Amino acid sequence: MKGKFRIKLHDRSIVVYDNFEDIPDNIYKVLSFIPDFPPSPHSEDDHKLIETFDSKLHELAGRQTDE
Repeated sequence: MKGKFRIKLHDRSIVVYDNFEDIPDNIYKVLSFIPDFPPSPHSEDDHKLIETFDSKLHELAGRQTDE
């Protein structure tokens, strides 16, 4: 999934990822989550993609650890 995802890593560096799949499994904090929305008008497939955004954010939040 493409977008702009600002992540703070455990070394306290801030990295901006443009592909959700590139974000490490273990992160310190999610700073911003801005997925790319498909252009309008939206097809059924576009709507299915948009409906995944919330679960992807929750998945990313689940990767946050203090260690």
